[in-house]
Amino acid sequence: MSFAVVCLDEANRQLIGEKRLPAKPGCVELVDFEYRRLGVANLFVAFEPLGAKRVVEITGNRRRVDFAAFAKDLVDIHYPHTEKIVCVMDNLNIHSIASLYEAFPPREARRFAEKLEIHYTPKHASWQNMAEIEIGILSRQCLAENMTSMDEMRRKVSAWQLRRNEACSALKWQFNTSDAKIKLNKLYPILSLS
Repeated sequence: MSFAVVCLDEANRQLIGEKRLPAKPGCVELVDFEYRRLGVANLFVAFEPLGAKRVVEITGNRRRVDFAAFAKDLVDIHYPHTEKIVCVMDNLNIHSIASLYEAFPPREARRFAEKLEIHYTPKHASWQNMAEIEIGILSRQCLAENMTSMDEMRRKVSAWQLRRNEACSALKWQFNTSDAKIKLNKLYPILSLS
């Protein structure tokens, strides 16, 4: 059986336009410190650590149907020949099989649900999800400058994704069991041998 382990997360970014002050005789055009808010873009990010592959989709919303559409694309477009996609994600209310049934007819939703195996990160420990690390890299390398439209963001993110995938850019995960016992000591029971 062929498996793909895929970490999923999402982030949102404001679309921001500059407020320009027109040039006057003897003065150049100025950019005011104020800005115009042009909306919000949501980024769904999937990262496959073993394949060094990432998939980013940009939507106008972060609703159940948007998550379901992203999951459908993972199943039908990005991993069509994989028998099972193991999804690691936080326990956000939209991250569920129920989202598939809200967005698609029952037979189609069931087809997607049977291909997905969901594993949730512990509460307040979404930092364990490598997709969050990938979002940080995306933010620094691509989203640091203001963007005014979803089309502009899609172009830039698509180019970034292509570069990272072609370079097979992997993440070096350095979190091990002994680190987990220290960081997550509240989750580990204390056993008394007396």
